[in-house]
Amino acid sequence: MSRRVRLPGADELFRDTTRKQPPDSQSAEPTSAESADEAGTTSGRVKHDEKMTVYLTSAELITVERARLELRGKLGKTVDRGRLVRAALELALEDLDKRGAESGIAVRLRDS
Repeated sequence: MSRRVRLPGADELFRDTTRKQPPDSQSAEPTSAESADEAGTTSGRVKHDEKMTVYLTSAELITVERARLELRGKLGKTVDRGRLVRAALELALEDLDKRGAESGIAVRLRDS
């Protein structure tokens, strides 16, 4: 029995990961994060073109993880941190849009 570890080949490492649509289905159905933005809903599990880095304290990260695990237990499905943060951001921005200076995010930022 050989002790050699089998590593993936170049074809596996550099494979195309984008979904291809058949040429006859050139419909304008939204499948990207942009279309989710236009619809006003969180984008969920799609490829995102932009990236934003956020730094958290250990306590904040633990709070996010606890919320993620609680949602996983209550919803019965996996919710990743990015999806959780996008949903929370969407809620905060909707509140800001509706209530302006009296929104929860504005009050928190004003008082900090």
